Amino acid sequence: MRIRNFIALLFVLFAMGSAKSQKKNYILQTVAFYNTENFYDTINDPKTRDDEWVYSSKYYYTKIHNIARVLAQIGDGENKDAPVVIGLSEIEHRSVLEDLVKDPQLSKYDYGVVEFESPDKRGIDVGLIYQKKHFKPTSYANIPLYIYETDTKAVKEKKADKKDAEDSTDDKVEHTEKSKRIYTRDQLLVSGFLDGEEMHFIVNHWPSRRGGEKISSLLREKAAALNLKIIDSLQKINPNAKIISMGDLNDGPLNNSLKKVLNAKENKKDVPPLGIYNPSEKMFKKGDSTLYYRDAGDIFDQLFMTEPLIREDYSSYRYWKAGICRKPFMITTTGQYKGYPLRSSSTFVGFSDHLPAFIYLIKEAK
Repeated sequence: MRIRNFIALLFVLFAMGSAKSQKKNYILQTVAFYNTENFYDTINDPKTRDDEWVYSSKYYYTKIHNIARVLAQIGDGENKDAPVVIGLSEIEHRSVLEDLVKDPQLSKYDYGVVEFESPDKRGIDVGLIYQKKHFKPTSYANIPLYIYETDTKAVKEKKADKKDAEDSTDDKVEHTEKSKRIYTRDQLLVSGFLDGEEMHFIVNHWPSRRGGEKISSLLREKAAALNLKIIDSLQKINPNAKIISMGDLNDGPLNNSLKKVLNAKENKKDVPPLGIYNPSEKMFKKGDSTLYYRDAGDIFDQLFMTEPLIREDYSSYRYWKAGICRKPFMITTTGQYKGYPLRSSSTFVGFSDHLPAFIYLIKEAK
């Protein structure tokens, strides 16, 4: 019996030694999203309602410095390099992003910029910056979201309770009197090659909860339907397309837009071919948040992806894990909003009322 045990022990030690000698190395990249909150420039644009946020030069460049400080540190717990691709929202113009990537904290990464003007009445857009040495865009398009006042659940037909009617953010939903179309942000699609591998990124900022979550829910469901249409169109060309959609969705992982329209899954094992995996759902159930409202946290800032990114073969880029960037300097430390993201006011330059979300991609090094 002792001889058998000794042989078994030798076998275990041999197996451990063999596994150690076969340890694999991986390439790691971070992909992130950040709502920068009212990231306007110093010029009053007569075509938009930016009057409240026309910054002085000092305010503007402090805001740039603060946002750059955050972006440079997203995901640095596992990856000391800054994110290779970053989706951004609440950007006024392309020039804002061009100034941002010139900040000394980011300039060494040589970021390129993609941004289109959207019809949003506040003049805020979504954009994407990318490290040129790693990501090579081949095409990009801004895809409009057509929604109308009639797409909301009218209060006169179904009155929301008082709490729901007051549930809103700074983001106003406005429509034109003639067409009743609600002008909001386009969805930005950027396709290209990440370290030689084809990848697609969609950047979103879905309609807000202005007027109440229930009343405005259909607007975000329409946004989710457009997102799904973009994903479907890419999958028809290539069923194995690796697609990462990201943004401030103004909905949490359990809302209809994610669970019913996109049919996003919490667990990898439940994701079918052509399906969508959303790591934010598990994070939300653990108590993580990217923003707070009335002392309740939620994850509006999400990154979700198509099934090929969660396969077990790491010869090409796959999803590893997700996170929320919450550095001490980004958080309010005193007063009524202690623990909330440290946002800006008309006289104080903070960061944002949102925290950035990110995912890690890994593949075996050759």
